[in-house]
Amino acid sequence: MTISASENIKSITPYVPGKPIEEVERELGITGSIKLASNENPLGPSPKAVAAVKKALEGLNRYPDGSGFYLSQALAKKYGVDLGQIILGNGSNELIELVVRTFIETGDEIISADPSFVVYKMITQAAGGTNIIVPCKDMRHDLDAMAERITSKTKIVFIANPNNPTGTMNTTAEMDRFMSRVPGHVIVAVDEAYFEYATHADYPDSLDYLKEGRNVLALRTFSKIYGLAGLRIGYGITKPEISELMNKVRQPFNTNSLGQIAALAALGDRKHVEKSIALNNEGKQFLYQSFRQLGISYIPTETNFIMFETAVDGKDVYTALMKQGVIIRPMGSKRLRVTIGLPEENKRFVAELEKIVKG
Repeated sequence: MTISASENIKSITPYVPGKPIEEVERELGITGSIKLASNENPLGPSPKAVAAVKKALEGLNRYPDGSGFYLSQALAKKYGVDLGQIILGNGSNELIELVVRTFIETGDEIISADPSFVVYKMITQAAGGTNIIVPCKDMRHDLDAMAERITSKTKIVFIANPNNPTGTMNTTAEMDRFMSRVPGHVIVAVDEAYFEYATHADYPDSLDYLKEGRNVLALRTFSKIYGLAGLRIGYGITKPEISELMNKVRQPFNTNSLGQIAALAALGDRKHVEKSIALNNEGKQFLYQSFRQLGISYIPTETNFIMFETAVDGKDVYTALMKQGVIIRPMGSKRLRVTIGLPEENKRFVAELEKIVKG
């Protein structure tokens, strides 16, 4: 018997992650590589989170708390919402999948931008939904154009703010105008994985719209500024009726014990977050200046990464850097994305990039 799958599944272009740094070094015969490709916090996790995880290791024979009670309680207190408005996920990625699986049926539409996080499109396609893709304008979500595409078939609009891979953001005025045009049958899923890094004075808080009673799902994560990417834990904040339905689809033990414990400890370490923000801002300015000196165009960012464009093919630049042990992310054509790293990592990246540009 031939194994078959739906055309929705067979036609998906899978997400291709970067190779482990150890495998890159083995293949190229190099050592001492640096990875600036996945937007990880170069400082690593909070020491408090590490200590909490070490203390909990002997309890791994027990199943995790399926409700994530203590972490959910801490998040509810931090953001001034009810406990029933919090939903935990195996990274915010799982929550993207959960909201689609919960609310999308065959023929329903979701709206997202391009370029933006590719997972929105993949999961919608897998669920049998229809992707409505609206091109970015000046590398930012064109919220007016996205509002124009809302129909009676639209169930979810995904907005990454700040956006991945561009690093750009939409302002409060733009979001206000967009939200005023969203009808009551649509959920606005605002992916705020990088919101802690945003420094712009006009950066909007999606929870303001939620408190107004709008159908908002704020998607946030401990993978980025909290440095817990390896433990896969994220959270959503939304209306109780939305989280209640999503919890019907959620697996009982979707977040692991160590992830919950580390996240709870990390929430209590504000100094580590502030140190991470300061390091990121310093590195951002260094890279801006370096790009200008090299004559390389870049997009100002509200995240911990920068998209830039070279005069030659981006894959050639990516390959040349990788051979020197500097791993970044090619984004098609002449565009690349680099994570802001430690000062010495940023300097090494610039030094190797300069050799390629001048060569």
